[in-house]
Amino acid sequence: MKLPKTIKRYCPKCKKINIHKVEQYKSSGKRGTLTKGSKSRAKKRGQSRGHGNQGRYSKPAVSKFKRVGAKISKKTTLRFVCEVCKKATQQTQGIRAKKVEIE
Repeated sequence: MKLPKTIKRYCPKCKKINIHKVEQYKSSGKRGTLTKGSKSRAKKRGQSRGHGNQGRYSKPAVSKFKRVGAKISKKTTLRFVCEVCKKATQQTQGIRAKKVEIE
């Protein structure tokens, strides 16, 4: 997917439409252990319940709830830097693409 180097966008700090520089933002891809999804998966596996030490739930995942079907492409996060006030904003939704080129 090809994107332009600069784009006209609304800047929330300047409160007007300005030219923004487009750059790809590398976000960390680790899933949190305290997120709602991981807690619900642990509950489905029957983990972190009962007595005694359940050191990180202390048993492997049950195959019935195993998550399968990984995606081939990652969602890219784009950052837009305002050329007037230099304030950076991220896009609200990521674009799923194998390759992103900024030209």
